[in-house]
Amino acid sequence: MSLGFPERSALVRRGAARLCVALGWAPLHEVSLPNGRRADILALRPDGGFVCIEVKSGERDFMVDAKWPEYRDFSDVLYFAVDTEFPEALIPEDVGLIVCHEMAGELVREGVPHPMAGARRKALMQRFAALAAWRLVGIEDPFVASLRAD
Repeated sequence: MSLGFPERSALVRRGAARLCVALGWAPLHEVSLPNGRRADILALRPDGGFVCIEVKSGERDFMVDAKWPEYRDFSDVLYFAVDTEFPEALIPEDVGLIVCHEMAGELVREGVPHPMAGARRKALMQRFAALAAWRLVGIEDPFVASLRAD
């Protein structure tokens, strides 16, 4: 049975998030960035660095997306997360690669580090922490979370 775009994307995202947890990274899904883009996964590493993971559901999804280079400014390392059917040769050599299968992810290639400036890291850390806190309060009390204005 062939999976559609939303199902394939969800499985890849879940596999990538599970890999993040296994590596000790704290993943946060769908993070709005100051440049107007939205990271599929922004993960905080134990060393305080940020990893941006762009989930791709297939070759077509990759080919029509020209915005992914804009994630570099808001991460120390950029990765693509794909499934086992994705043609890996499409992924640029300087971007990390995570291959997901059966709801697990494998780090196939490290990305080339491009450390953020300190001021940007601090602002992103505050954004990350606030978003995580709002999501937690939303689980406990959806009414309070509905009062939040983005």
